[in-house]
Amino acid sequence: MAGSFIKVELTNEKPLINLLTSYIKQGQSLEPALAEIGEYLIESHQERFQLEVEPDGTPWEPLSPKTIKQKGGDDRILQSSDTMRDQLAYQLSGNELEFGSNLEYAATHQFGREADGIVARPFIGLATGQWSDVDEIVAILQDHLSEN
Repeated sequence: MAGSFIKVELTNEKPLINLLTSYIKQGQSLEPALAEIGEYLIESHQERFQLEVEPDGTPWEPLSPKTIKQKGGDDRILQSSDTMRDQLAYQLSGNELEFGSNLEYAATHQFGREADGIVARPFIGLATGQWSDVDEIVAILQDHLSEN
């Protein structure tokens, strides 16, 4: 997946890793759980687009007055056509889930491009705190693992 994406590797979550390893050893596919997580990530990221916030809840850098003028007064950030928000996607491959955008300019907005005066406005990532994506992902996994 070109553009911008996230990859989460569990390294210090021993109980969860042990549970997942046991699940895989039993011959169970994680694909249904990973698909549900992918759908959840699309929804949570689209909601953050509406709120114009980074995964940690920090508001995106406001648009410059020049940019707002170029957009005909539209001050919405990263939402002129909603393409980036609507093109978020995930891919499943075995027991792996990739989430992000294949739009080339997604990486520019995620990380910024100083040479062109484009500030970073991170939109891909896992939220923590009150609306934790991690908590929801763990709950999804626990639901799927308890069904078997």
